[in-house]
Amino acid sequence: MSLDSQCSTCTSIAMYAYHAVFVLQLFFCFTEATGSSIVGGKVSEPHSKAYMASLQVNGFHRCGGVLIRKDFVLTAAHCKYEKMTVILGAHNISQREKSQQRIEVAKFHPHPRYNDKNFSNDIMLLKLQHNAQLNKYVKVLELPKKKKKNLPANTICTIAGWGQTVSGSRMGLMSDVLKETTEKTQFNFECKHIWKDYFQTEVMICTKHDQKGGCCWGDSGGPLICKKKLEGIVAYADPQNCSNPRYPHVFTKVHSFLPWIEKVMQGKTTA
Repeated sequence: MSLDSQCSTCTSIAMYAYHAVFVLQLFFCFTEATGSSIVGGKVSEPHSKAYMASLQVNGFHRCGGVLIRKDFVLTAAHCKYEKMTVILGAHNISQREKSQQRIEVAKFHPHPRYNDKNFSNDIMLLKLQHNAQLNKYVKVLELPKKKKKNLPANTICTIAGWGQTVSGSRMGLMSDVLKETTEKTQFNFECKHIWKDYFQTEVMICTKHDQKGGCCWGDSGGPLICKKKLEGIVAYADPQNCSNPRYPHVFTKVHSFLPWIEKVMQGKTTA
């Protein structure tokens, strides 16, 4: 899959005879990111989400991420690319803002049981080449507690990113500035009914949305924040229309992976 010679399409998985899933990630052929990310929603107050990271390849935004320690960023496993740069402290990623810190990835830690066919265990840690300098523009977002009940349905959560700004198929219209919107958590049985075997209750969360807004291509790896806590990582949606209200957006459930995250950050595992 070439990043230089052609537009890359999102990874897909067959959804029975009639449907396929694409990760919420976009490779595009434009020379710069344009547009107003999140479909609909609103522009975030600059630097109000100081934990947000833009994961870039060759100067182009590919995925979102979350700074969870000054030397580690949490994102989705399907966001793994060589020579990735993490941009912290950004609001407008088309500019070289003085607040920005640009740090290369020293090591990728995708979950050892990540399955790129059904996106189970779609989570990854990025070890930075050096520590981020924490300040008012760059902050760490704490991980959820170990013992936690599942989020109740209809919990209002916030998502943010620099992804595609229009609903529909992958069109390449990305955002220069960080945007955000809200979605509501959905009952697990509803998600299971729609996504079948691709929705795994123990390790995934899904949300309701409408065509007015929501996460889209390029928002992969970004956070789902509920009651000011990190609950999920953006994973996948309907490949034909990221805002199709029939298909819930799906997120990797962070607290299901806390033991693994802690082992990686403590240097107790090489995977």
